[in-house]
Amino acid sequence: MKNHSEQVLRHIPGLRRYARALLANPDAAEDLVQETLARALGKLRLWRPGSNMRAWLFTVMHNQFVNDARRYQNRPDRMAEYCGETVSGHASSETLAHLNDIEAALQQLPEAQREVLLLVTLEGLSYTETATVLRIKKGTVMSRLHRAREHLRKVLLEPPATNVKPIRRLQ
Repeated sequence: MKNHSEQVLRHIPGLRRYARALLANPDAAEDLVQETLARALGKLRLWRPGSNMRAWLFTVMHNQFVNDARRYQNRPDRMAEYCGETVSGHASSETLAHLNDIEAALQQLPEAQREVLLLVTLEGLSYTETATVLRIKKGTVMSRLHRAREHLRKVLLEPPATNVKPIRRLQ
């Protein structure tokens, strides 16, 4: 059992990355990781040796995230607190602006698309592993990932439409 616990601990950095990408609030993300680890270690006997520990841990985290979101669903003030802070730090203002744009684009995605995108691109899970974590079909993973990527391309690469009318020249 000790060896299994050590396997769980090796996946903490990936769980933290995924939690921080799901929740822009670093404190809520850390709470999600802690709750995931507590549940995983408490239910380690349910993990099947030989199966993918990483996928199992991400499934535990996903289920905890969904449970938390449901709990806050009827409390918009708590949901905003749970999901809401923006990126900050000591990077240049240009870098922060780019990160804020990416964060805003990610938050615009439907939750189902954002989860798939983060698991595949950020965490490097295969389509099959992602399907297992989210309990959906592999084709659904591919479809959601495609739609998420298209949305991000549109939002991040296309110049914003402006409704500014040109100034008339005086004659």
